[in-house]
Amino acid sequence: MDLQTLTYIIVGATFLLYIGIAIWARAGSTHEFYVAGGGVSPLANGMATAADWMSAASFISMAGLISFMGYDGSVYLMGWTGGYVLLALCLAPYLRKFGKFTVPDFIGDRYYSQTARTVAVVCAILVSFVYVAGQMRGVGVVFSRFLEVDIETGVVVGMAVVFFYAVLGGMKGITYTQVAQYCVLIFAYLVPAVFISLMITGNPIPQLGFGGTIEGTDTYLLDKLDGLSKELGFAMYTDGTKSMIDVFAITAALMVGTAGLPHVIVRFFTVPRVKDARISAGWALIFIMILYTTAPSIGAFARYNLINTINGADQQGTLVSETPQWISNWEKTGLIKHEDKNGDGRMFYSGDERNEMTIDRDIMVLANPEIAKLPNWVIALVAAGAIAAALSTAAGLLLVISTSISHDLLKRNLMPNISDKMELRYARGAAAVAILVAGYLGINPPGFVAEVVAFAFGLAAASFFPAIILGIFYKKMNKEGAIAGMLAGMVFTIGYIVYFKGIFITPMAANIPANWLLGISPEGIGTVGMLVNFIVAFVVSRFTKEVPVEVQEIVESIRFPKGAGAASAH
Repeated sequence: MDLQTLTYIIVGATFLLYIGIAIWARAGSTHEFYVAGGGVSPLANGMATAADWMSAASFISMAGLISFMGYDGSVYLMGWTGGYVLLALCLAPYLRKFGKFTVPDFIGDRYYSQTARTVAVVCAILVSFVYVAGQMRGVGVVFSRFLEVDIETGVVVGMAVVFFYAVLGGMKGITYTQVAQYCVLIFAYLVPAVFISLMITGNPIPQLGFGGTIEGTDTYLLDKLDGLSKELGFAMYTDGTKSMIDVFAITAALMVGTAGLPHVIVRFFTVPRVKDARISAGWALIFIMILYTTAPSIGAFARYNLINTINGADQQGTLVSETPQWISNWEKTGLIKHEDKNGDGRMFYSGDERNEMTIDRDIMVLANPEIAKLPNWVIALVAAGAIAAALSTAAGLLLVISTSISHDLLKRNLMPNISDKMELRYARGAAAVAILVAGYLGINPPGFVAEVVAFAFGLAAASFFPAIILGIFYKKMNKEGAIAGMLAGMVFTIGYIVYFKGIFITPMAANIPANWLLGISPEGIGTVGMLVNFIVAFVVSRFTKEVPVEVQEIVESIRFPKGAGAASAH
């Protein structure tokens, strides 16, 4: 059976599964729409959290970044993995105990201010829209190749599917859909990794094959990649070119940004108890680990096969002039281009002036099975997994946008007397509008998938993380300090990103470290924005009114169990 037919069958079957689950788990109340009724088991919630967490950036773009950047790409791996640990251990249980299932709800009540709530709503919407743009772009990349349509059409198809199960099912529908999506995406990620690891290293475990020798030789895979990189004018694969401060800034921004992502935090309210929140966090970490420990090997395998198929030689040592089939397939999408500079009819890929290839790094995971000449069913399976990864996160983000508008902005602020039925109607309407805006951003993104997602994490780090961490662990932080800090951090970070990635600087100049503040790239500037937030919050809080006693007592109560220390008092 040909590839396109198989892709239609496999992707279509997964879509029918997701839509069927959405109908079965249709939300009938605001409680089910927002937090799935609070009755999800820890195991199912852990799987749904993993799917929510592992977006198109994790599935499609992260291994692609590692493939092209080598060691430098590991900042995404470290930041996103460490961030989830930070969220699970330091924030989620306390937020769950506080009892507010959205970040703006927590900030509004903790800082006893409708203004703080409104600022948090605006920040949540900005972060979510930037994040969801990357997911929609990922969907477009998948469809553009495997369904042989342009990226714009692919984004529209993805919008239609998300609209159906996110708007209809709410959190209840999304949760059980994401359980299915995790199963699809992890299977789709591991199957080609195992196949290619066997082909290149003879080891069926990709994580071990990554550090092993090439089949039939004594040469380690990473040593071979270092040699090829040096020969072709690229930076050494296992050496970093980023400055230490930029590596630190990007990793920190991704870590603390994770802890401020509203669509992940709300997951800990879908389980019955605080204890279940901790258990589901543990399960999620296991499920996430499976993919994240596989990503470096996929990146290395893809890099090795990419160079060999483009710059490879026949048995006589002559460069092969025939265009590899996988390149012909992807050239139709416009995501890979060949310019025959010397007119020899052959392709050549290098890191210097000899280079004739322009390759979008977001295609590497999707193209990897084709490069390795794996069976068509494996290629189609990877397409289904990539779509599942993008749609699962997109749905969670769109729900955050809809709840921020309907619950935090309308119900808790502008229209406190609306009924549950009307609130649910506003939530679905907000989700529908959000999908349209997200689709536009997916068609016109500000960068490649992982880069766009990194911007979202930076914005979350600069706005939410200080307000949340101080709200839990520093009872003297007042509303004036929190509001001023969030505004300062967000404005600074947005300004920096727009300056370097927007209309003020040419694309070439935007990527020159000498132009960056302290050598920190736009992807890592969220760390500086976070520090600005902390500093402004502390300074303003010192010169404004103290926190009411009753609020300080609430903060104490979420960190210390009731009656703690009573035994030692006697």
